[in-house]
Amino acid sequence: MRKRTKARECALQILYSIDLTKDSPEERMEVFWKHIEEDDVEIRKFANSLVRCVIENRKAIDAIISKHATNWRIGRMAVIDRNILRFATCELMFMDDIPPKVSINEAIDIAKRYGDKDSGKFVNGILDNIHKTEEKKAK
Repeated sequence: MRKRTKARECALQILYSIDLTKDSPEERMEVFWKHIEEDDVEIRKFANSLVRCVIENRKAIDAIISKHATNWRIGRMAVIDRNILRFATCELMFMDDIPPKVSINEAIDIAKRYGDKDSGKFVNGILDNIHKTEEKKAK
């Protein structure tokens, strides 16, 4: 598995735990890395940067997702799907070094792996719409 793919999966797990526990992001990241046997600095760095980007820009990210998730409120989405959409939207809107197609494809693959049977389609539809209509924001 590629390093950034692994980092995205780690970011998803951290974001998921933040959503469920309501603990601080820093506390969740610290607990997560204590219990994971991952010593690759690049993976940790990218995962942590995704988590921090989502947390710092969460209101804007959630507003963008809500705008493009027809008939879906962000709070009603499955926790997995919601957090995949958050980190992928963060990549699309705030990270210039990642091609949009890579962000979208990685998010779809992770949604298929961790979500339910329709998660890949759901994530794809929203992210494709975001990519086509939103302007990238400077971080």
